[in-house]
Amino acid sequence: MRGRKDPEVTMLAFIDLEARVPAEHPLRTMKGLADRALAALSPEFDRMYADGGRPSIPPERLLKSSLLIALYSVRSERAFCEQLDYNLLFRWFLGMNLMESSFDPTVFTKNRERLLQHRVGQALFDEVVAEAHERGLLSDEHFTVDGTLIEAAASLKSFKRRDGDPPSTTDEDPGNSSVDFHGEKRGNATHQSTTDVEARLFRKGKGKEAKLVFMAHALMENREGILVDFQMSQATGTAERDAVPVLLDQARERRFHPKTVAGDKNYDTRDCVAAMRQRGVTPHVAQNTRGRSSAIDGRTTRHPGYPLSQRIRKRVEEIFGWMKTVGGFRRTRYHGLDRTGLAGYLVATAYNLVRMVKLLLDEATEPPIAQTA
Repeated sequence: MRGRKDPEVTMLAFIDLEARVPAEHPLRTMKGLADRALAALSPEFDRMYADGGRPSIPPERLLKSSLLIALYSVRSERAFCEQLDYNLLFRWFLGMNLMESSFDPTVFTKNRERLLQHRVGQALFDEVVAEAHERGLLSDEHFTVDGTLIEAAASLKSFKRRDGDPPSTTDEDPGNSSVDFHGEKRGNATHQSTTDVEARLFRKGKGKEAKLVFMAHALMENREGILVDFQMSQATGTAERDAVPVLLDQARERRFHPKTVAGDKNYDTRDCVAAMRQRGVTPHVAQNTRGRSSAIDGRTTRHPGYPLSQRIRKRVEEIFGWMKTVGGFRRTRYHGLDRTGLAGYLVATAYNLVRMVKLLLDEATEPPIAQTA
């Protein structure tokens, strides 16, 4: 029989958000992991706010909102606040009932400086990594390092000389005039962006276009592909290699004991390899023999672990791919290295939660090992 809609509108309805979310939904496991990490940061949240005054939006809710923005590829904080009015799954994840109204998107802006001052983004990332370590999801010895470019929220038109006349325009549009850069040599030493002074003009390689970018650095655990560290820096020709000692030192502070670190050919320099060896780490970086001698010799490549590291290290590109496509971090929405770094930590945390949920659910559905007589 054909179904027809009920013309009568229900005036009163009882909706249980907990019952609306399927029991097997992966966001359930993710919510528990995020809540435990945020509970550990509660003392820091207390120090962030004054004892008196009007209560703010809970910082836990703002951070979980940022995770949802990355997980569900929401294009902006304003669009998220709009969806929060009608998305039951978002409300359930944030612990909001149906009677609460969505908060204003300027709440993110007003609280961002507070989060930056107390380094909350990095603290949340570290808590999630510690949770993965406690659950046995991380190895303690073999890692991969890599870097990628993140486009700045600035146009090439804003890249102007630090001193001197502005570039000539080709039309009389006062709002967004066309600029003629032909014949002008531009570089970071003589030019800077007027929109984001910390962005740097950089190109990925020969034949590639130059863009205003930042650089992201990741240290990945090889066994399960979880990020154990993430950082943002200005884009320079040596930024990837300069980040290696910092990443390794911070890994030791988190009680990891790296034995090998894989990397691409960009890390095959004598200084970078020496920095790894000084820290007791075997550099499993790809050999770069194009017109030069490699800093990696047979003492490293003869062992069976070297080709294994070279195969596994490519997984870090999958992490960057997720962060740029699903997480919306191909181009930052914020000005400045600090704000971009905070956004990067939150997207990296969202990726780790996705990966941890996948591993935990796989363990739960794994068939038991048969007992032998």
